[in-house]
Amino acid sequence: MTGPAPMIALVGNPNAGKSSLFNALTGARQKIANYPGVTVERKSGHASFADGRPLALVDLPGSYSLSPASPDEAVTRDVVLGRQAGEKRPDALIVVVDAANLDNHLCFALELIALGLPTVVALNMLDLAERDGLTLDPDRLAAELGVPVVPTVAVRKRGLTELLAAVDGAILSHGLSATDQPAPPPGDTALHQRARAIARAATLAETPVRRWTQRVDAVALHPVFGLLILLALMFVMFQAVYAWSEAPIAWIEDGIAALQVVASDHMAAGFLRGLVVEGLLAGVGAVVVFLPQILILFLFILLLEASGYMTRAAFLMDGIMAKVGLSGRGFIPLLSSFACAVPGIMATRAIPDAKDRLTTILIAPLMTCSARLPVYTLIIGAFIPNRSVGGSPVGLQGLVLFGLYVSGIVGALVVAFVLRRSVTKGNAAGFMMEMPRYQWPRLRDVGIALWQRAWIFLRRAGTIIAATTAVLWLLLSYPQAPAGGDVRQVDYSIAGRIASGLEVVVKPIGFNHDIALALIPAMAAREVAVSALATANAIDAGDDEDAVAQSLSERLQGRWSIATALAFLAWFVFAPQCISTIAITRRETNGWRWPLFMVGYLFALAYAAAGITYWTAVAFGLG
Repeated sequence: MTGPAPMIALVGNPNAGKSSLFNALTGARQKIANYPGVTVERKSGHASFADGRPLALVDLPGSYSLSPASPDEAVTRDVVLGRQAGEKRPDALIVVVDAANLDNHLCFALELIALGLPTVVALNMLDLAERDGLTLDPDRLAAELGVPVVPTVAVRKRGLTELLAAVDGAILSHGLSATDQPAPPPGDTALHQRARAIARAATLAETPVRRWTQRVDAVALHPVFGLLILLALMFVMFQAVYAWSEAPIAWIEDGIAALQVVASDHMAAGFLRGLVVEGLLAGVGAVVVFLPQILILFLFILLLEASGYMTRAAFLMDGIMAKVGLSGRGFIPLLSSFACAVPGIMATRAIPDAKDRLTTILIAPLMTCSARLPVYTLIIGAFIPNRSVGGSPVGLQGLVLFGLYVSGIVGALVVAFVLRRSVTKGNAAGFMMEMPRYQWPRLRDVGIALWQRAWIFLRRAGTIIAATTAVLWLLLSYPQAPAGGDVRQVDYSIAGRIASGLEVVVKPIGFNHDIALALIPAMAAREVAVSALATANAIDAGDDEDAVAQSLSERLQGRWSIATALAFLAWFVFAPQCISTIAITRRETNGWRWPLFMVGYLFALAYAAAGITYWTAVAFGLG
């Protein structure tokens, strides 16, 4: 007479091949539902031992630890400990580990083995490990762990019979019942040390490439040297943005100037020529000229992603983010926000904790998106000398740009620290990730990605920026100032009068009429601040040949103080992003409460930062 079918739970880290093994063992005999009271998927199925006796299988959510960081991991913990409502404690565990990532996967395996249940380790994806040059000894691994270890290749259904036989034997020979108290797992430090020692002992051979990767990671992931390397890479990236872009920027500037000359020579004076020359070519051209710098920035980002380093950067940042109450899961959305905050905010959907996700959304606009780069480079190029620092190869302009990006990151961390202790109060969730192999980036893929980024930028320049610039030109051109008067057209126009009203508000922080004029259209797209300044200066120059011959940078140098320029940069570090960012925040938070909160606190930060910067600069005689 036989008893009820034993229940076997498949447990392991995400990406260990656990679900593939479950599918291979159960075939079509599966059922999918939710755990009682929890919206976490429950996959159960049936299989048979070699002699035909039935067994029940349950595929538990992937987890890194018995200390849960998400609802999925909490369900896994509760099931294996017998705490899940409506679910009996498993009679045995199949712990699935990735053969190529033993160091990471054995940590959780050791925790599970310590529970005292009959346990078998499935050494899965062994074929991929061997393909990568790793040779393991399953018998030595079994001796170190104290439980049976069975090599499997789930996708090819290899080792399934041996695995079920080992489970059957473990259940029959095990003296503990499912009601016994589990042994406490070892502490985190001891657990990781033990896992690394076991992985080394079970490794018979590995290729020089794997050893080289481990040695590089020992430095690249070091809590001190790793962060220094990350900062050095960022520093080199921002130096290159200036050093490599000078020639292509000059080519684009010459091309736009030539087009303006052609348009002026072949078009009759009047509305249309003014729109084309002073509006579209001056305004849009002032933004397009920064395309080389944007592409250089993205070239570095793409190379770091394709080489496998970017994931390691996320790992390094996790410790810093945890100190301010954020999870490392938020690093990728924040990193995406360096390109644009819209996809960055959408990427927060992968963050399981609601308050952690909300905090990441609220600080995403503080990441310096590519739309800010034209503003930064215009002002830096106009007011920061193009010279080295202390006779070193380090350029002062690149150093200032690096400082602006770091200011945004530091500001985001400070805001997150405050938010996580007030309106989004909560603790940081745990975070683990698999490290990809280092590899040479494929130049074709990088080239395609750069082309896509260039096309997105040019399409944006030809639509949103062009339309906003055209509207701004109309508002700057009408009504016409009286001929022969002392009033400038820019001041007399509709846009000029609106700017004069706003100037009263922003004058205490050092802003002038030019900046007041640029702030409002910049809400459509950050780059429009540059095109607004260019359009206003083109209209202001009129038919003055000397003024027309001056570049926008040269004209700003004559009209702004250094203190005002620095305050303008500080404003753009913190000011709310474009309308698209506000709209996507509203969609992702299901209401206007948090978007309005975000806009309010960002405006307050921007105003305070600009004011502090301006009055500090004035105190040092830069006013």
